[in-house]
Amino acid sequence: MTQTRSGKSKSRAVKPRSAPVELLEFDDDARVRMMAGAGDRHFLLIEEEIGVRLSAPGGGQIQISGPDPKTRLEAKRVLNRLYNRLEKQMSCDEADVRSVLHHDDVQAREADSTVIRVPRGTSFMARTARQADYIRALNDPSGSDLIFGVGPAGTGKTLLAVAYGASQLALRAVDRLIITRPAVEAGEKLGFLPGDLAEKVDPYLLPVWDALSDALGRTQMEKMREDKRIEVAPLAFMRGRTLNRAIVIVDEAQNATRAQMRMVLTRLGEGSRMIVTGDPTQTDLDHRQPSGLPEALEILKGDKAVKIIRFERQDVVRHNLVGRIVDAYERRDAEDKARNG
Repeated sequence: MTQTRSGKSKSRAVKPRSAPVELLEFDDDARVRMMAGAGDRHFLLIEEEIGVRLSAPGGGQIQISGPDPKTRLEAKRVLNRLYNRLEKQMSCDEADVRSVLHHDDVQAREADSTVIRVPRGTSFMARTARQADYIRALNDPSGSDLIFGVGPAGTGKTLLAVAYGASQLALRAVDRLIITRPAVEAGEKLGFLPGDLAEKVDPYLLPVWDALSDALGRTQMEKMREDKRIEVAPLAFMRGRTLNRAIVIVDEAQNATRAQMRMVLTRLGEGSRMIVTGDPTQTDLDHRQPSGLPEALEILKGDKAVKIIRFERQDVVRHNLVGRIVDAYERRDAEDKARNG
């Protein structure tokens, strides 16, 4: 306040002091732009969480401004860890940023083990404890080469397997992603469907293409399909082959006969991993043909090189109604079993 000649007080604007600014410098400007995110979305998340201001003027530099030296130091920690992550992977998304913000180094490593990241695609995070076990088994490069994910519909067993396969393909850790499922006829004979053989079996494989599109994006998926790096085919097409340097996913395995299951499990070649998904309690096979999935689970359960993840009703992550539908059918199955002895 100042006094005028008339003795009245007069306000005078005081220019605010600018917040201290610290500078981080990195070697790779493109990596810094990936850290910032589209429209600086990742920087905004960090700003909101920590209470600093971030800007990237170019040349691999990031400016950190804020009055509190502790918050500036925390921002440095987050940014350095994000940059280091990008040295090991080809993408940075909101899941990466939130993981770094909310976990210390040990917790972050644990959280990272339960996320599947598809370069230039989508990240998939575990939403239940068994999904976390499943993703850890998939992400462990020195783990089992044969993994079973079995349980009711809606537990994410197929989507997560496809996402993992897509991530390994995008990282070029394998040459091919091969997804196969039995083409079990449900009231309509293949011979009556229009088109050639590929067109006849395609309706059975639509859920797989949907999962691939979710993981990779349609453009990248179509490019890999054209390059023959992705193969989606009926189980019968696997006979007589040895599948090397591939991620092999056997989907809807409850619809594989005992002979088919034995055949496909023995297709595994050098540098390959196989993921088998299905629900042993549901099968579309004729009642005279037992499913090969329960037998495989039983005879392989003691093998140390085989990992079996069993999902339950609590792991259903689709619409809430799906869980209630599963419960209702399980109650009816139990009633029928009790009635029939």
